[in-house]
Amino acid sequence: MNVLSSLIRFENLQELKRLCHWGPLIALMVIAVCSTMAILDSVLWYWPLDTTGGSINFIMLINWTVLILYNYFNAMFVGPGYIPLGWKPESSKDCMCLQYCRVCQGFKAPRSHHCRKCNRCVMKMDHHCPWINNCCGHQNHAYFTSFLILAPLGCIHAAIIFIMTMYTQLYDRISFGWSSVKIDMSAVRRDQRPIISFGVCAFATSLFALGLALGTTIAVGMLFFIQMKVILRNRTSIEVWIEEKAKDRIQYYQIGEEFIFPYDLGSKWENFKQVFTWSGIPEGDGIEWPVQEKCDQYTLTIEQLKQKADKRVRSVQYRVIEDYSGACCPLNKGVKTFFTTPCTEEPRIKLRKGEMIFATRGLKRWMYGDKVLDDEQVKAGVRIRGWFPKRCVEKCLYDTVNDLPVNEEKKDR
Repeated sequence: MNVLSSLIRFENLQELKRLCHWGPLIALMVIAVCSTMAILDSVLWYWPLDTTGGSINFIMLINWTVLILYNYFNAMFVGPGYIPLGWKPESSKDCMCLQYCRVCQGFKAPRSHHCRKCNRCVMKMDHHCPWINNCCGHQNHAYFTSFLILAPLGCIHAAIIFIMTMYTQLYDRISFGWSSVKIDMSAVRRDQRPIISFGVCAFATSLFALGLALGTTIAVGMLFFIQMKVILRNRTSIEVWIEEKAKDRIQYYQIGEEFIFPYDLGSKWENFKQVFTWSGIPEGDGIEWPVQEKCDQYTLTIEQLKQKADKRVRSVQYRVIEDYSGACCPLNKGVKTFFTTPCTEEPRIKLRKGEMIFATRGLKRWMYGDKVLDDEQVKAGVRIRGWFPKRCVEKCLYDTVNDLPVNEEKKDR
């Protein structure tokens, strides 16, 4: 019993550590500033105890804050749901259709992906969100999306309050001359209540909060539309990318194969109900999913295995000719390399002269690939991959994946 309680306390402590990250700290600061200033300004603009409209305005403002925090903390602490460590399908034959995760020592269930930040295989992973310091996935997708719509709505309400407060407070303090406009912040309005004074600091803070509210409305509102687009198609952001790569693979090899995305149920309403339910608990167990008639549980995972094999075929071997420290924005690799660093949380890898690396994708001045490791590291399940500056490597004369010259066409294609 003592061991169980200790484990529970440890898990609770680990969850609380999620708050100690720049993402949640900034998000909560924005919520606190906008909510606090909106409440204070609403007292100045529309006193809640005098009229019904003022009371409704004040209650709605409190309601926005509560709902935003409720969905935000649920998205953070409920989490996306994780595939059990060491998981494998009931039938051993099905293992051939799944990828194996060396970190979790188990197979990746359909729609799951391993998150480097969480260090676990996540059910129906959409992305890792730094603002909640957690993944968005099967169990918290509804909470996360609800937060994305409630935050802009609350910020719009707060922005209206900021604008009306500044307008009503400055109206009697502005004097217009023939060639000038004067604002006397020391002047006291006749109907101003003595509870809160509106001076220069209050005006500057309201203006700052207005900027935060408008910026949040635009940024978070765009994220909401992106999330709703994938939800109504019963996809995740990762699965959209997999589907695009499937079309590219089929077109590249011209094999006449047709890829059908298995989880789109054909109706936006049915797709919507897979995420949003009255109980708040999403449909399914996070491992098995309803699919189209022409597909099965492993249609997508088989496509992922094909893409993985194709990536090995298309990968090009490079030799490191210049050391690289693994810095996100290296100053010693050129100004253009510094300013064109990939805008992603994917890692950078350290390079030493003479090492070998297989590049799988790249940008104009950056490349992404896997470092070639020795046999002991491979057996131990070690894998080092990430971004590195293109100027640090040169293409090898031979592609050791197929043992063909790199400038020779691969006939298997």
